[in-house]
Amino acid sequence: MADQYTVDKETGGDYAPDLYKPAGNVPSIGSLDEIDSVVLQAYEQLGCISVENVFTPQEVQAGIDGLAHLVIGGNPDFHEVQFETWAADRLDQMDALQRVDAVRKLMYFTRYDARLKAMATHPRLLQVIETILGEKPRMFQDMALLKPPYGGREKPWHQDKAYFDFSLDTKMVGVWIALDEATAENGCMHVILGSHREGPAIHFRRRDWQICDTDMLGRTCAVAPLKPGGALIFDGLIYHGTPRNNSASRRRALQFHYAPASVVETSKEERLRIFGSEGKDVTC
Repeated sequence: MADQYTVDKETGGDYAPDLYKPAGNVPSIGSLDEIDSVVLQAYEQLGCISVENVFTPQEVQAGIDGLAHLVIGGNPDFHEVQFETWAADRLDQMDALQRVDAVRKLMYFTRYDARLKAMATHPRLLQVIETILGEKPRMFQDMALLKPPYGGREKPWHQDKAYFDFSLDTKMVGVWIALDEATAENGCMHVILGSHREGPAIHFRRRDWQICDTDMLGRTCAVAPLKPGGALIFDGLIYHGTPRNNSASRRRALQFHYAPASVVETSKEERLRIFGSEGKDVTC
């Protein structure tokens, strides 16, 4: 394994069991080739679309192999591996497979593994993203989100735009790709359909950088279960989160973020002016 890594420093912790209260699934289509003007109109209204069969079983396995290769130190130049908090004092006693199952996140890896880069630059997927954005896309973040069995922590409700220093009117598309079967039990994506049209929400530093639980309790969400190779394409302002994985199954996923190639970054101060709580009459 690479000799440089980090351990998740977010507080994590318990949350109300009804914080994720699904009442149905995100609408789904069979392939990227089914995306037409009607599907795109639904995407604009709902803020997301679930697509089956984006990647072949061979491409999925290549992605899994690429991640494992990086976790166990197959490329000595790659160090962006973050382990679950509970694994911090056990890593020296773990074998390679155990270490893979203790990883929470990898970031900025496409430059280090051709298999993963191929998934991020999938030609048909980029065509769809270009149609949504209205111009050529630029991938500005690549990460893998892994929920190990019996312990993969929650990612609380949030909006992705709250994390990036772009103007509020910048179009942003996230693509969340299942490498394992993603279910409600092992932490698939949960979304509030149409919430991207509500505008920016205030985020607080609690279990993570997140929307306050009290603002989310009682809201009905939709789930996006996916077979391996399926993907959720979603707007940068949609409310979404993933509950803890208490199941016996792994839930490995890739997530890529794209913005227009012409995008210009603003500043952290501008982002926090919109999404942060400082100077506002709000509590959590």
